[in-house]
Amino acid sequence: MQTPRVLYEDNHLFIVEKPVGWLVQGDKTGDPTLTDWGRDFIKAKYNKPGEVFLHPTHRLDRPVGGLVVLARTSKSLERMNKLFRDDAVQKTYLAIVHGRPKNMAGTLTHWLEKDSAKNRVKAYTSERTNAKKAILMFECLAFDEGFSLVRVFPKTGRSHQIRVQLAAMGTPIAGDLKYGGHEPNPDKSISLHAFRLTFAHPVKKEIMTWTNKPSSANWKHFEPIIHALD
Repeated sequence: MQTPRVLYEDNHLFIVEKPVGWLVQGDKTGDPTLTDWGRDFIKAKYNKPGEVFLHPTHRLDRPVGGLVVLARTSKSLERMNKLFRDDAVQKTYLAIVHGRPKNMAGTLTHWLEKDSAKNRVKAYTSERTNAKKAILMFECLAFDEGFSLVRVFPKTGRSHQIRVQLAAMGTPIAGDLKYGGHEPNPDKSISLHAFRLTFAHPVKKEIMTWTNKPSSANWKHFEPIIHALD
């Protein structure tokens, strides 16, 4: 399995590229996690004794790659959590989907209901009891050979939100068999990537933007377009 790549670190934040297949935090499988890897990395690099404080400030599903921000102190964790709650983190994802969206750009609003036992989410077009409102904006960047490259801007952070909302639009993510993908990707990923994050540093307050472009073979068909994105 590919090793995570450190993109930035200071005394407050630890920003990495999460490879496909890695858990951000532990689950019942007991498989290695990105968080544990980061703690081991910091402990070894700085020869730190005792426990290393490192906690994720947001999540990516296991078959999704891209940017993950972890906090190195409780203060930065609290402040980053508030930024995410207040929609003060600009999140951008890239996705390859089956088919072509009816509109080249738009806003999707659904109410999402999660079945925790099945780890599956249903999307509804009207409000329902126990369902949480989910909003994202999208734009179609290219279409070729039955697939579209879509840029996604989620405004909320619901479980499986991008996956289920794009599927509800009739354009499921390539490789995402759980939500309508036609066939698996060779590396068991889904073609969804956490591409960009912009936010104010939780302590220094300066605006930071981090970009991470997908590089696996699943994305090669749209590589020239992705390479040209600013």
